[in-house]
This record gives sequence, C-alpha cells and structure tokens, in this order.
Amino acid sequence: MLAAIPFPDISPNLVAFEIAGREFALRWYALAYIFGILIAWRISVALARRPALWGGTAPFTEKQCEDFLTWVVLGIILGGRFGYVVFYEPEKYLADPWQILQVWNGGMAFHGGFLGIVVAVILFSWRNGIRLSALADAAAVATPPGLLLGRLANFVNAELWGRPTDLPWAVIFPGDAAQSCAGIPYGECARHPSQLYEAGLEGLLLGLILWLMVRAGALKTPWRVTGAFFLGYGLARMFVELFRQADAQFISAANPMGYYIQFGDWGLSMGQLLSLPMVLVGLFLILRRSRAAG
Repeated sequence: MLAAIPFPDISPNLVAFEIAGREFALRWYALAYIFGILIAWRISVALARRPALWGGTAPFTEKQCEDFLTWVVLGIILGGRFGYVVFYEPEKYLADPWQILQVWNGGMAFHGGFLGIVVAVILFSWRNGIRLSALADAAAVATPPGLLLGRLANFVNAELWGRPTDLPWAVIFPGDAAQSCAGIPYGECARHPSQLYEAGLEGLLLGLILWLMVRAGALKTPWRVTGAFFLGYGLARMFVELFRQADAQFISAANPMGYYIQFGDWGLSMGQLLSLPMVLVGLFLILRRSRAAG
C-alpha cells in the first residue's frame, strides 16, 4: 500500500454524560455552529464600532447586531435543513415527512443555510431600516470563520470525505469511507481530505481576502464585499467538488462519479450546480460596482 495518513483518534463528541439514565453528548459539530455564530456576531459588532470603514456613519448599531443573532440561527437551521431535504434526498423525506424534523440525525446543506441567511438579511434589514447592501456586506465578512469551523467538524466526524487517491496526504477514513472502495489497487481506501481543502479555501483564504478588502476600504462601495464572497465561495466549492466523493444517492453503475447533470464522461455535481449561480451573481455584483466606481 502506498503512503497514507491514518485517521486521527478523535471522538466526534467533546464530552458525553448521563442524566437520569439517558446519555447526552456535546458534539464538536454543535460547537462549530455555536462558535461560528458567536464569532460572526463579534465581527459584526467590530464593524459597527468602526464608522470609518463605512466612509462615515456605521449603517447598524451594536444592539442590532445582537438582535440579528436570532435571525441568523433560524436562517441557518431552517434553511440548511430545507436545502438538504430538497436538494439531496427529497424522495426519502417525502416518504416519511416526520424525518424532516429529526435534525439530530444529520442532514444539513450549506446552500440551503446560505439561502436561509439571505432571507434573514433581507427581512431584518427591511424591518429595521438598515441598508440591505450594508448588512449583506457585514454578513459576508463575518461568515468565513464559521465555514472554517464547520469543515473542520466535518473532518472530525469523518463525513463528506473525498474521492480515493494515492497522494501522500490521503487519509484513511473509518466506516463507510473505507468499506465503499474495497479492492482498489492501493489497498485500504485512502481518500482526499476534502473537508480540509474546503476549510482552507472557504474559511482561511476567503476570510483573508475579505479582511484585506475591508482594510482597503471595500465597505465604502456597497455590494463589493458581498460579490467577492459569492464569487470566492462559489469558485472554491466548485474546485473542491472535483475531489469530493459524491453523495451515495447520486452514484450508480452508469454514473460512478455521481454527477447530478451528466454529459457523457463529464458532468456537474450537485454542489457545483448549486455554486454556479453564486459565481455568476458574484461576478455581476463586482463588475456592476466597478462600472459604477469608474
């Protein structure tokens, strides 16, 4: 077998405990959501405290940042769950609608959560008289840390792994990841750690780019930061999808790569298809603002 990295011995639970005979666990994935939202809140508060970044008066207050937290939580949970049900396994949930409410059994989609945040931004800005572009730009700046933590939690959970590979940094994931490609030429199923690719691109790199844009005064031009987020995330996700294992329900003998739309030997995965509109909207916003500035 070629060199590969064994999966680290990390439990998906930070701590497990028992109350009245029932077992409970605090999971790293839940902490990723909690800390991602809290970090986003503190970033938005920091932006509200720096009116110079906006070219004068800050478009929202610290109190409004705190109030927006509830809207963010609802947008992520409801949108993420709705997106997974509609985009990935509609037949399963239509057959047993009660499972839609069982969020503790897994099944959240980024693009659904993203749409939930979009709705939350629109409604909250309208209700509170905040300029829509300003709240959208602030949300864009505040999002990458949560993406970083979420993808790291995906890695700890040994989920959303990549396709088989013999690269030296390939990881031998446990469970279904190892069983689903038994018999490949290089022995045990070593895979791309696609969760870490996404953490680096969607979290670290995109976050750094947006931070540098804010320091350079990009918030003074409405929609520019939002456009950069749309474009950056869309391109990063479409790239990583080249190495990420498709969901099992999309894979068949006729479609071993799991393309959602297939053109002969080539196609688009569901993640790429959902990210393509983000790329187009991002380009539109950036080019539109560039023309306006010119």
